[in-house]
Amino acid sequence: MRGILGALLCFFFVFGSLRAQGNLTERSTLYFLVGSSGSTVRDFNEMLAEKGISPLRGGYRTFGIGYQYRLTDFILGFELLQNNGSNSFFREYRLDHRTTRFYLNVGYSLTQEGRFQLIHYMSLGAGYLNFQMLKDERRVDDLNSFLEQPAQGFLIRKHDIQRGSGNLGGFLTEIGFQFGYDVPLPGLEENLGLMGKFGYSFSPFAGAWNLNGITFDNLQSGAFLRLGAALSMPDQNLFFPDAGIGVHFFYGRNFRSPDRLNAYLAENGWRPLEEAPYNLGIKIMGENRSRMYGVDVFNLGTSGMAGPTHRHTLNSVRVYGNYGYQLFKRRNLELGVTAGLGYGNLRYSLEHTAKPDFPLLFEEPDFDGYLRSSGLMSKSEVVVSYALPVFNNTFRLVYSAHAGYEVPLSRYRLGEQAMANYLSGPYVQLGFGLRP
Repeated sequence: MRGILGALLCFFFVFGSLRAQGNLTERSTLYFLVGSSGSTVRDFNEMLAEKGISPLRGGYRTFGIGYQYRLTDFILGFELLQNNGSNSFFREYRLDHRTTRFYLNVGYSLTQEGRFQLIHYMSLGAGYLNFQMLKDERRVDDLNSFLEQPAQGFLIRKHDIQRGSGNLGGFLTEIGFQFGYDVPLPGLEENLGLMGKFGYSFSPFAGAWNLNGITFDNLQSGAFLRLGAALSMPDQNLFFPDAGIGVHFFYGRNFRSPDRLNAYLAENGWRPLEEAPYNLGIKIMGENRSRMYGVDVFNLGTSGMAGPTHRHTLNSVRVYGNYGYQLFKRRNLELGVTAGLGYGNLRYSLEHTAKPDFPLLFEEPDFDGYLRSSGLMSKSEVVVSYALPVFNNTFRLVYSAHAGYEVPLSRYRLGEQAMANYLSGPYVQLGFGLRP
């Protein structure tokens, strides 16, 4: 994290120096990516080969969002990626893996500002790894039965964001190229862009992703190709000095506790979960002609010891698309309202804290279990922000407060128990970000 902070400070210093020279080109961009990579599970496959078992299928699919700011030829960006591995099967079990990565991207454009862009970049970041072997047919209709006998296989995790995004860790890097082409949108200053990325991602420290006696470094490494779409604001299109797309990071709290689930836990001899989860998230927001639009992603997690030998977590990820209107602006103070529609999930995990190492864990996997549900979410929000110009108006540092109310549009069942009331309720978030 010190390296990321140092890169940011150096980048801001360079931008401030360049701004003093005047007549520079700016561009701010929100983008979405999908793609694939060719990673393998080398050590695990070697263990399977010793037992005469076919190897797991390699590769994973990537879904991500990102933000990028260009000033002259220098690039600064942030990226959040979710990688889902290919399922493999063994007897009645399904083997799967997932990784989450958050990157700071710095780079240099190889082309002048225009409709076509070619950028060379490097990423520094942190991640999370989940590897699991669970029974293929896990539909649970009776929550009490699940809590009496939760063992369905095993879950092993490194830098476990199921307990909250603050646990994201490790050190990951990526080197690659980005290309894109702009298509003007009639009647709007924004451009629609088609873009792609290719390169190589890796974990620079050997053995950094060791879980239960096997190294999963290869799940964080591999060549990749990602394609996507972008919405950008080149400064030559703009007539409004405050128009732009900004990135914001926020910390907040949702004022709901899992009372109904806790009642089931107490009935089956488990300890209750903590109340009112905190959350960390990223918000990418565009502003132009008093319109506000963008994307939120945040993760809520609460966890604790369920008993002498078990830990449990209740985690929910929310992804929103937002649209709104700026009601008031005076100097640097802004007031706006937005409405959001999106996707949410809810995952309850019950994990044994004393699982053995491989290969015994593979031979006797029944230790952990989880329940999962997902559906649509909606919200309304009021935002108050203060934008402070820095480095001779190179960009603005934005301090913000968000208050809103979420309403689930699905029942979010864990077993027979509907958990929609847990996902419904007020929240408050405090944010900090930058905007051109």
